[in-house]
Amino acid sequence: MTEPEMSVPGAVNLIENPGVSSQDVVDCSEPPLKKSKTEVVVETEEDPQEEDLEQRLNDILCCSVCLDLPINLVYQCVNGHLMCAGCFTHVLADARLKDEQSTCPNCRCEIGKTLCSRNLAVEKTVSELPALCPHCSCKLPRNVLEHHQRSECPQRVSKCGYALIGCDWKGPNCEVKGHEKDCEYPGKTGADVMAYVEESNQSLQSEIRSYQNIVNLLSFEKLAFNDLQLRPYRTDDFITKLYYETSRFSALNQQWVIKARINDRERNPLHTADRHLTYQLVLKSRVNNPIAFHFMLLSGPFTDIKVEPAVYRFEFTGDRTESPHQLMPLTNPANGNKLLSAKTINVRLIMFQVQK
Repeated sequence: MTEPEMSVPGAVNLIENPGVSSQDVVDCSEPPLKKSKTEVVVETEEDPQEEDLEQRLNDILCCSVCLDLPINLVYQCVNGHLMCAGCFTHVLADARLKDEQSTCPNCRCEIGKTLCSRNLAVEKTVSELPALCPHCSCKLPRNVLEHHQRSECPQRVSKCGYALIGCDWKGPNCEVKGHEKDCEYPGKTGADVMAYVEESNQSLQSEIRSYQNIVNLLSFEKLAFNDLQLRPYRTDDFITKLYYETSRFSALNQQWVIKARINDRERNPLHTADRHLTYQLVLKSRVNNPIAFHFMLLSGPFTDIKVEPAVYRFEFTGDRTESPHQLMPLTNPANGNKLLSAKTINVRLIMFQVQK
């Protein structure tokens, strides 16, 4: 009794194909299956040696001030100590407020925008290090984490599609469609949602009126704009305080100066992280009759710090030559330290004279 022949999947029967050599069989066979990327990620996450390497890199590449990994730009002193962009500008701003030379927190060497340099190698290395998504706990390289949180994460916080008519539901993105099926707002009448629509429209109309006011001011007969530099100075008090002032400039047949202060209502801005500038327009010429002006301060050329347009009005007389201190509203309030860290602050002043 003959034994049945065992067939092996993927094998070639040389007896049935006598013209095929053994070398040809090897060439025709499929290569071994490669591991998928998901399998590699899982093994990497479970590998204690890999996690230990990540932790050691985090300790080496972290900012020497906040001890956290930098988000974008990385600066280093002449001795190679690293600082993230936020801490770097914060250290420079603190030194400006204290009227001291800024120094590296580690080695105490002098630092500044001209004395420090960016470390591109560290920036690229940090961008490739993995980090956990705060929503879904997925581990991804840092350079794609922001895009993942904004567009791809199924657990990212999202609004209901009917938020424009009053629905205030917020939840994971993967539950949005399920909520919208059961949402009661599509079935409401126009009268039910009118109150919310009117409230939303009021804030929009307020913003439109603000810009429309600026457009109307541009049609004034007498207007002028000047590109100025606010330079840092110290008061003559026993405990000196920082203030900024421009050189005297001419506009609309008058002589002017702009003065600025840090955190006008706070005694010591060194003890707060929220730092902002307030400024006033000072008339240096003598006037016999009152003159009224609208004015606004914008970011000047060659600066990346944006200022929200805010128009103020003041009437100058022989006795009232200084306007009240007005806030210089920054588009990003976190840029207050960035302003203080600069040697000068470039601004553009636009003035509109009110005709009587």
